[in-house]
Amino acid sequence: KELPPKTEIIRRVSLANDQRDLYEAVRHVMNEKVREEIAAKGLARSHIVVLDALLKLRQTCCDPRLVKLEAARKVKSSAKLEELMEMIPTLIEEGRKILLFSQFTSMLDLIKPELKELAIPFVELRGTTKDRATPIKQFQNGDVPLFLISLKAGGTGLNLTAADTVIHYDPWWNPSVENQATDRAHRIGQDKPVFVYKMIAEETVEERILELQSRKAGLAAALFGDKPAAAASLTQDDIKWLMGE
Repeated sequence: KELPPKTEIIRRVSLANDQRDLYEAVRHVMNEKVREEIAAKGLARSHIVVLDALLKLRQTCCDPRLVKLEAARKVKSSAKLEELMEMIPTLIEEGRKILLFSQFTSMLDLIKPELKELAIPFVELRGTTKDRATPIKQFQNGDVPLFLISLKAGGTGLNLTAADTVIHYDPWWNPSVENQATDRAHRIGQDKPVFVYKMIAEETVEERILELQSRKAGLAAALFGDKPAAAASLTQDDIKWLMGE
């Protein structure tokens, strides 16, 4: 028996003025840092600094409160969080059952108070969750319409066929990790079409990640492969491209 169809929808979100300014400021500072590191140590030994720079850019896209920088404290808005909080109530009104994935547990912590304010019931699963069976049962039984899941903790091994909607709040470099997470819902036992929303901040590193997933799988493997030496295959042009130069 064939699985029902799966539809992927890219939800592009444009960063508002202060968040956009912060993004550009972080990008500028990180670019300098990466350049200095490469000049001092060479490309192959600058892997950690490159990854840290990309991490800060990705966090700025998700929510400025994730970024441990002085400049980020002044920024009070998150375009993606605002978009998410418009999407979820609408989807729930339509009767959808939703899995929401983020690779940042700290992002899930920022989403939860917003859900509570709107009185939207949810369950959660992350690496520290001791009792996994209860939230899974509550969701599968239809007691709650929304399941918050950290990508690393719940991306594999769960059967959540009650869901017909998957939201990826932030993109992951390796598309197979995202697809495995989506397959918590899109698997044997699923009898409804599944809709997958990928939230992407426009004109940011997130768009580059999306491009990496489809066009430059080798670059993604070099960045996040098991062998740190693989980072040596990154060229300076690759890094400039990722950093948006």
